[in-house]
Amino acid sequence: MPKPLPRLYAIIDTGAVRRRGCTPETAAEAFLAAGAEMLQLRHKQFDRDTYDAARRIAALCREAGANFIVNDRADIALLLDAGLHIGQDDLPADDVRRLIGSVAALGFSTHNEAQLRASADLPIDYVGFGPIFPTASKQDPDPVTGVERLRRLRPVCARPLVAIGGIARANARQVLEAGADAVAVIGDLYPEPCTKQTLRDRAEEWLSLVR
Repeated sequence: MPKPLPRLYAIIDTGAVRRRGCTPETAAEAFLAAGAEMLQLRHKQFDRDTYDAARRIAALCREAGANFIVNDRADIALLLDAGLHIGQDDLPADDVRRLIGSVAALGFSTHNEAQLRASADLPIDYVGFGPIFPTASKQDPDPVTGVERLRRLRPVCARPLVAIGGIARANARQVLEAGADAVAVIGDLYPEPCTKQTLRDRAEEWLSLVR
């Protein structure tokens, strides 16, 4: 992986951003200004406008020296010279690694013990695990894993582990104390009202919390 995994893994979910009245670029600028070192863009149906936004975010991340990760879309990641995060139902990790090369960061989602153990043989850089808590960011989420299962299974995974799912400022410390190397955050990164300044303030609060 190009850079060590930071404690805060900020996810720019286009649906969450737009529901708050912001743009993905505004969120990216604010998070990077706050000091975020890793951003993921999550968007299911890429069109030309979304691709243009992703290209601008990729440029912002390069300028800031931050890792930029695209969710699901190996083609977009390849075009933007970005990292990629894939799930259980996406292209096989071995094929993806051949496509994006050996340098780009590759993350892989797991949701239970069997998947976590199976990930040990994959050519990936980090593992996502969750949802730790109930989450509203997915329409059909996997069963909640919980903090205690994270604590029990953490020794199973030798790679950096990113916990995801319903993680907020109120519960982030217990997730990190249970063994997660990083927390992926979506909803709690987006305050209301949502402006560049409030987004930056929230990201700075998060970075201070997980430091």
